[in-house]
Amino acid sequence: MTTSAKRDPYGYASLTGWRSYRLLRPGRGMYHDIKRRLPYYKSDIVDALTYRTAASIVRMHFVNLLPALAFILDMYRRTDAQFGVNEALFSSALAAMVFSILGAQPLTIVGITGLISLFNYTIYDIIKIYDASLYRPFLVWVGIWAAIFHWLFAIWNTSDYMRYVTDFSSQSFGMYVGIIYIIKGIEELVAEFTSYNSMQGFMSCMIAILYFGTIYSLERIGQSTLFKPWFRSILADYAYPIGTIFWVGFAHIPGPLKATNISFLPISPAFHPTIPRPWLVQFWTLPVKWVFVAVPIGFLVMLLFYYDHNISSITAQAKQFPLKKPGGFHWDFFLLGVTTFVSSILFIPFPNGLVPQAPVHTDSLTVRETRLKRFTSGDSEQVEKEVVATAVVEQRVSHFVMGLAIIGTMTGPLLKVLSTMPRSIFGGVFFVVGWGSIESNGILHKLIWLVREPRFIQPSDPLLTVRRSKIGLYVFWQAFGVLSCVAISQTIAAIGFPVLIIALIPLRWLCFPKWFTAKELNVLDALTADNEVVLASLGGKPMMPEVRNESEGEKMENGQASNGVRQRHSRSKA
Repeated sequence: MTTSAKRDPYGYASLTGWRSYRLLRPGRGMYHDIKRRLPYYKSDIVDALTYRTAASIVRMHFVNLLPALAFILDMYRRTDAQFGVNEALFSSALAAMVFSILGAQPLTIVGITGLISLFNYTIYDIIKIYDASLYRPFLVWVGIWAAIFHWLFAIWNTSDYMRYVTDFSSQSFGMYVGIIYIIKGIEELVAEFTSYNSMQGFMSCMIAILYFGTIYSLERIGQSTLFKPWFRSILADYAYPIGTIFWVGFAHIPGPLKATNISFLPISPAFHPTIPRPWLVQFWTLPVKWVFVAVPIGFLVMLLFYYDHNISSITAQAKQFPLKKPGGFHWDFFLLGVTTFVSSILFIPFPNGLVPQAPVHTDSLTVRETRLKRFTSGDSEQVEKEVVATAVVEQRVSHFVMGLAIIGTMTGPLLKVLSTMPRSIFGGVFFVVGWGSIESNGILHKLIWLVREPRFIQPSDPLLTVRRSKIGLYVFWQAFGVLSCVAISQTIAAIGFPVLIIALIPLRWLCFPKWFTAKELNVLDALTADNEVVLASLGGKPMMPEVRNESEGEKMENGQASNGVRQRHSRSKA
């Protein structure tokens, strides 16, 4: 545990009476977040003077920009061009500047997610049933109500309840996000076939798949033993710019390739909305009844961001990263309300924490050492590679410069450069981001373990201590949660999926201790917030219900045993 975590006075376990209730101590979490992080502000700037910061800026610029453009293409197509490239850039730049300067945890990347894209076009599908002209002012009011709920939740210290999130729900959410992104990639390529001809469609599919293969291969090389460590690092750090530049150039090769006339990224004049309109939407013209209709939808947006953003922040500060500086969930959630409010009145997508990309920023700033373990096996000496994370460059400059770079991208010359990008590349971006979330997911790992031939399972594998039927039951409920969210996301009721995700948390805490033993859950599940620095901001580590039940059961057994001894002793005296 770090020194700051040990001395941190924020917590409720030692308090009694009304002071022990979080909702009755408004602003306490935000106060301690600011107090905890403010002393590190100067070092957040000074510590950035390293190569890792420069590499992180380039990598995160592409990792943030390309998915944002991919999601905005989805919104552009599904909302009749209400959102476009300029709105995406504006939203991403706003989030980057606010959170890099004012955020308690600047490592958490905030931008446009595929889930807010899903919300925006689902709301459009609902509103156009009545009157499509109401869409812009209605969405503004959705954002205003969402911002108000953000501020109330932050003031009431509700981010503390994220400490109850376990891998059961967070892995389900990660798998759901990955599947949705893969679906979006396929939809983007299908649109190339339906909007154009088959030649353009096949060309687009080829570019998207090969783009995915290029990025995936370069990043895998970074984890391999090929080439020298410095060269592997360069390939991994600059995988996105290398792959993007190559395949954009490929689409412009003169001859048969150029003649396919595939579609490219649509742009509008610099610093102007996609549809001719003022940036500030006249939301006060919306009929009053629609203002109140926006209230429950605003709450659902907040509910999505409550889970999505906080999980993003937790994964950016996961235990595998040796972080030293504290974070702050309550203050950052309050800031998210500010960016949601500003985004709403400007009618740009509401920015939020990026789940698949969240740990990538911290990972790009992690300093690693490659160590060789030598051991004797039989008559020969074996060498085993071990990569150890020794430090993280914890600073806010990379996030800030990335925001400045996005603002620069909004200028005319760079917008022209963006217009040379084939739309099919963004299908590949969906595949890269989606598969990254699926490949590393614990659900997939457990499914593979269940179908693996037993003789190839390591004897020390902890899953061997759990019955296969119990592993199957655990994965079944995760799959049920994932598939339920995916199913509802394909309907006009898609805006309700955050309720299903949040419902997985009480399911885990109330039902699983009845279906699994404490030993089984200790192997299958764990708290998602497992870093001491993170738990300090969330009020400390909670006791798992199965552990509490087991300890209470032991106390009852010990009490019954001692009563039995006393009864036998009294009978012997009689």
